[in-house]
Amino acid sequence: MLPLKLQEDVEAKLHRLRLELKQTMDMYSTARREAMTAKQKLQRWKMEDEPRLEEAQLVKETANAFAQEETAEASRKIAVSKSQKKIRAEVIAEAEKKNDFEALSHTSLSYRKYTIEEIEVATDHYAQDRKIGEGGYGPVYRGYLDHTPVAIKVLRADAAQGRTQFQREIAAEIGTGLLFLHQTKPEPLVHRDLKPANILLDRNYVSKISDVGLARLVPPTVADHTTQYCMTATAGTFCYIDPEYQQTGMLGVKSDIYSFGIILLQIITSKSPMGLAHYMERAIERGTFTEMLDQSVPDWPVEEALRLAKLALKCAELRRKDRPDLATVILPELERLRDLAEENMQYFVFGSNLHTSLMHTPVSTQNSPARRIA
Repeated sequence: MLPLKLQEDVEAKLHRLRLELKQTMDMYSTARREAMTAKQKLQRWKMEDEPRLEEAQLVKETANAFAQEETAEASRKIAVSKSQKKIRAEVIAEAEKKNDFEALSHTSLSYRKYTIEEIEVATDHYAQDRKIGEGGYGPVYRGYLDHTPVAIKVLRADAAQGRTQFQREIAAEIGTGLLFLHQTKPEPLVHRDLKPANILLDRNYVSKISDVGLARLVPPTVADHTTQYCMTATAGTFCYIDPEYQQTGMLGVKSDIYSFGIILLQIITSKSPMGLAHYMERAIERGTFTEMLDQSVPDWPVEEALRLAKLALKCAELRRKDRPDLATVILPELERLRDLAEENMQYFVFGSNLHTSLMHTPVSTQNSPARRIA
């Protein structure tokens, strides 16, 4: 038996330990309840905040969408403004060109039109004794119009070969003029707006490249001797402008080569430039090339016309590096075609026994008071 005092001490310690254990259990229960309450509050807050977060995200996305729409609208307005400025500039340029032509027409020499009956009377119905020579395109007669001696040239109905020759001469002359611009020193000159409306004929029917208002002096690249120049805004005419220049703003002498290719295709087809290169390429692939040729010219030299069409398609390649060189490839071929056309024209005249001393030159008025009527 333990002493009474020791037993009381043990019971007191046990009682104290029980109290401490009870307090600890109460504290644990309280902490657990508080944790559960906090967890419930957190879940409740999360459930309450999630819609607000979704709403905030939606507001943010909506704001971004509006900002993108505003940016796109601003870009569209800028593009429309640039397009309108370009159209206005083209309209003004066309109006100025029209005014220039009208001014020239007012200052040019006047002429008179004669009826076929007046021509027949003047030549005594094309009498042989009135015939003074034979040109490459028809006979020349002596006659009187308004009491004035004149020389009257009659074009033969079968002289369509002359039109083909004339077209090839124009092509070669355009190439020569373009090469002159591209070889100017110290910097090449790129036309940027080469099109049929800017190809004029002088009084001798020699082709002249006009309207160089958009032309640009371009510094040559020393590294590769390839002329390139970056423009902030493209200039030119739709269907004739270089696609690579239009997309990148990089200007070069071969930008004019693309325009030249479209012009060559128009010369042999007399069709609109819209999609002309594509239609010509498809016609060659399908074997319907002759259907693309200008129907007003009978008896086309198909083989030579096909060579010219293929050369034009090479000029109209979308990538600048795929286009041929003007000086070494294009111009020599055009000169060859022109010389061949001249040879064929001479053979045509000789073969018909129509050659005279006037074949190589038009009727001269230097030694005669007569005027030439063509």
